Amino acid sequence: MRRLFLALAALCTLAPAALQAQQAATLPRPSRLTALETGDQSRGWDAVGRINIGKRSFCTGALISPTLVLTAGHCLFDKATGQRVAPAQMEFLAGWRNGRAAAYRAVKRAVLHPDYVYTAREDIAEVNYDLALLELARPIRLPSITPFATGASPRRGDSVGVVSYAEHRAEVPSLQKSCQVVGRKASVAVMTCNVDFGSSGAPVFSLRDGIARVVAVISAKAKMKDTPVALGIALDGPLQILRAALARADGSRFEKAPSPGLAMHDTLRAGGAKFVRP
Repeated sequence: MRRLFLALAALCTLAPAALQAQQAATLPRPSRLTALETGDQSRGWDAVGRINIGKRSFCTGALISPTLVLTAGHCLFDKATGQRVAPAQMEFLAGWRNGRAAAYRAVKRAVLHPDYVYTAREDIAEVNYDLALLELARPIRLPSITPFATGASPRRGDSVGVVSYAEHRAEVPSLQKSCQVVGRKASVAVMTCNVDFGSSGAPVFSLRDGIARVVAVISAKAKMKDTPVALGIALDGPLQILRAALARADGSRFEKAPSPGLAMHDTLRAGGAKFVRP
């Protein structure tokens, strides 16, 4: 508990009291979550999907090419055993909403950031490399599902948005249009976004010029004093390393990212999405 609190204070380079004062004085309150319950509400967001892991847990992921899903590294591990989950036990449900998905795809391959080491400890150090790519067995090429482009990592003070699934809202994705980056340290971004169990791997978006770009991936939730925060891994650097790792594993040239643009399961629980508890 205390070690986590101190780590978060160091990440933000502000004492908790100073951070809260700064938030109250200069930062707008995060927007509320909006459930994307209808086709109209979810239009443009169907490249975000639920990743079912075995029969008991799930995470969130985002399509960044017709065959690649970006998510958190710890989603590839069974929390009870500490062992890697076989790709055959994972399925990506693009645009999952109220019992149906816009596309269902099996996972062919899963690649972790080379520096990521999974442990059962709730340790802030895990967040630095908590990134993975899932290669789908078949590409998703549908007019209604446009893979997201990626963008520059968020800086402190930036406004970002998140689309995620979570415990108690596992059947419909939720959009938070605006939350703030309140700290950065290396690849870790500390944000005021509303996340919960199951939100691991959720894409964090910049919404500049009317285009949604993935700039970070949710890894954990925590509290800094009385302020709930989300921890994410920013993509600059880590994603390029992960792309190179996938290319080496495949023995072929890596597929280019898309051009910028956005135009059984009821029994699942979010227990596999490991978060740092306050």
